[in-house]
Amino acid sequence: MAKLVLGPLLRHVNETSATVWVETDVSCDVTIAGHTARTFQVGGQHFALVRLENLGPRTEYDVKLGQEKVWPEPDSKFPKPVIRTGEVTRIAFGSCRAAPSQPVGPDALDAFAQRLMSAPEEEWPQALILLGDQVYADEPTEATKQWLRDRRRDTDEPDGEVVHFAEYAHLYHETWGDPEIRWLLSVVPSSMIFDDHDVRDDWNTSAVWRQEMTDKPWWRDRIRGAIASYWVYQHLGNLGPNELARDPLYAKVKAQGTDVLPLLEEFAEEADKETQGRKSTWWSYRRDFGRARLLMVDTRCGRILEGDKRQMVSDEEFEWIERNAEGEYDHLLIGSSLPWLMPHSLSHFQSLNEVGARKKGWQGRAAEKIRQAADLEHWPAFRESFDRLTRMIEKVANNGAATVSVLSGDVHHSYVAEAEFPTPTKATVTQLVCSPVHNEPPKVFLPIFRLSWSRAAAWIFRGLATLVGVPKDLMRWRKTSGPHFGNSVALLELDGRRARYRLLSAAGGETASVLLGREPQ
Repeated sequence: MAKLVLGPLLRHVNETSATVWVETDVSCDVTIAGHTARTFQVGGQHFALVRLENLGPRTEYDVKLGQEKVWPEPDSKFPKPVIRTGEVTRIAFGSCRAAPSQPVGPDALDAFAQRLMSAPEEEWPQALILLGDQVYADEPTEATKQWLRDRRRDTDEPDGEVVHFAEYAHLYHETWGDPEIRWLLSVVPSSMIFDDHDVRDDWNTSAVWRQEMTDKPWWRDRIRGAIASYWVYQHLGNLGPNELARDPLYAKVKAQGTDVLPLLEEFAEEADKETQGRKSTWWSYRRDFGRARLLMVDTRCGRILEGDKRQMVSDEEFEWIERNAEGEYDHLLIGSSLPWLMPHSLSHFQSLNEVGARKKGWQGRAAEKIRQAADLEHWPAFRESFDRLTRMIEKVANNGAATVSVLSGDVHHSYVAEAEFPTPTKATVTQLVCSPVHNEPPKVFLPIFRLSWSRAAAWIFRGLATLVGVPKDLMRWRKTSGPHFGNSVALLELDGRRARYRLLSAAGGETASVLLGREPQ
């Protein structure tokens, strides 16, 4: 009898349809709420994305493999799996979730799931946005390290390095197999994007970093396995019915009927070349939640690092983002694993470092070493892209939206910052950060995070940046909440043309509550 290895994950949901992702141990038919899909094979593993149509506002479901019901499990303590369509008023988000067994404090997503189990359905979020570092490929657990050693006996594979598709898949099993997380992902639709740890720490920091990795004999296999697994475990479920129908890779995968791992690895290798300006694909996407629109921006694989320009995303992809920012809605949510607005001193330091890294000789080498050591790779470290995003946001904020919010993680502390443009915008523009979900930083970093927000540090680094020719900022910004420390999940609650950011700690308390949007005139 076929077994359910992982899932079900409820992924893309709109007014009348949904997709549900599963992994099984053998090839089989997967049936969910009367809709059936055949699995496809990747290496020794099997997956299906079941598309459900003509749904009502609430559909309870189970999962059958062949003729056998395998989910929910017998005597399950969890509420029944359900698909809810309709209005989206509550969105949970966050980033940086190490595996449950890692000793980095309580898991805020697990605690959030446990609270939802005893809450009425009406209080559940209708969407979950995971903003990177769903797995930590460069920080494997002790159990995974031993699993890798056992798997690699009598081989020359590197010790402790996750390399192949099956090894990345093992990380997803470890982090998503937790019972509470598994239930949460089966009832709350999820949107995802990768960050560096989903592949390897500092992924695509710079052209120098890429060359250092390329010189390692195992890197080609690693990037192929990482991107192929991301496509299967995360990206595929981000796509709506129209995108799936137009996706040539998905069509090939469904039609092939045999192991598609070579096909996905070839695709992954081409996707990795985007930093050279080649556009085989991109990972940014759009999702509409009624009167709110999510634009998820790839801030890792789509970088342009070689040649004359250094950009967070290519011109072609940025034009797509700008086009999709147009339209009628109340709230624009820009999903970016990396923050746009950061502590002022750190923002100026990153722009300053970018200038230094362009210099020839020892100065450029020193700036590059600092860049990699201090993780200076956020939007301000790609100054041209930082300014272009700022101009786009200012335009949207004067074009009918009530709020424009950049949702981010990565920096291991949470905060809210509000942008103030020379000419006041009609919409409230904020940077909303929730990080980490489960990966508390060492306590020695906490005073450093606080210091990075100080006015004195901001003044010093802005002065240095000006001296080396960094352009004047197109807006000012001020921190309105934080910095907050500890593992947390954020909620964005939408109420007409107003919104509220709430930060929920792993311990269950509310750390912050910030109202967004202006009073009606």
